[in-house]
Amino acid sequence: MDAIQWGPEEIALFSSKYYAACFAGGLLSAGTTHFLVTPFDNLKVNMQVHPAKYSGGILSGFGVLWKERGPTGLWRGWGGKLYGYGAQGACKFSLYEFFKHRYCDAAGPENSATYRTPIYFAASACAQMIADVVLCPFESIKVRLQAQPGFAKGLIDGFPKVYSAERLPGLYRGLLPLWSRNIPFAMLMFTSFEHSVDLIYRNVVKKPRSECSTTTTLLVTCGAAYISGITGTVVSNPADNVISSLYNKGGTVVQAIKRIGLVGLFTRSLPLRIALVGPVVTMQWFIYDSVKVSIGLPTSGGTYVEEESSAS
Repeated sequence: MDAIQWGPEEIALFSSKYYAACFAGGLLSAGTTHFLVTPFDNLKVNMQVHPAKYSGGILSGFGVLWKERGPTGLWRGWGGKLYGYGAQGACKFSLYEFFKHRYCDAAGPENSATYRTPIYFAASACAQMIADVVLCPFESIKVRLQAQPGFAKGLIDGFPKVYSAERLPGLYRGLLPLWSRNIPFAMLMFTSFEHSVDLIYRNVVKKPRSECSTTTTLLVTCGAAYISGITGTVVSNPADNVISSLYNKGGTVVQAIKRIGLVGLFTRSLPLRIALVGPVVTMQWFIYDSVKVSIGLPTSGGTYVEEESSAS
C-alpha cells in the first residue's frame, strides 16, 4: 500500500503529512530529552570552560555547581535545550527523511541499495547543516548562561543582550564549530543507526520488521540508537570543546585549540559526554519512533528498497 491509515485519514509515505509527522516526532523527542539532561549539559560546559575547577570528576563537579549556584543553577540554559534543540531535532529528523528519499529516488532502487552508505552520509549532512542554522542562536545564549552566572536570566534577556552588543555575528559566532561537531556526529549517527537496524534484524531478531511486534521493533530502535550515539560522540568531542571555549573565552578556532591542547580536545569531558549522549540519543529515537508507530507509520532504519517493500 502507498498510505498509512490514521483515523479517518491516510498518511502517504513521503507526503507532506508524513514529513509533518516526522517534524513533530523530532520536535518532541529532541526537545524533551535535551531538557531532561540540562544539569549534565551544564556540568559538561563548565568542565570544558573551567577544567581546573571541575577536574575531580562527575560527582565532584556536581558538588561544585551545587555549592556555587544552588539547585536552580543546575538548570541554567534549560530554555536553549528545550526550544533550541527541539527546533533542531524537528528539522534534522524530518529533513533527513526528505533528503534520503530524494537521493534514493535520484539513484534508483538498485543504486540506492548499493550506495546506501553515501546516501545516508549525504542526507544526514544536508539535514544537519540546515538544522544547525536554526539551533546556533539558542546555543550561543545557552553556553553563556551556563558558564557565565551573571550573564542573563534566560533566553528572553539573553538574546537582546547579545544582539545589542554583537549583532548577528554574536549569535552565529559558533556556527562553523557547531557544523564541525554536529555534521560528522549526524553522519555517523544516522548511518550507524541505519546499518545497526539492519544488523540487528538480520543477526539477532532473524526475521523481517514486518513480522515483528511493535515492542520488538522499538527495542531494535533503542539498541541501534545507543550504538549510533556512542559512535557519534567520540568523533564530535574535539569540536564540542572548541565551541564551549569560543563562546566563553572568545578568540579564533586556532586560539581555542591551543588553549585546550591536542589531548584535551579528544579527552576533556568525553566520559561525561558518552554517559550523556548515549542515553539521550536512545531516548530520542525511541520517542521519535513511538510517535511514528502511534499513527501507523513504520519505525526508522533500513534501506529505501526495504522500506518500499515493507509498505507494499
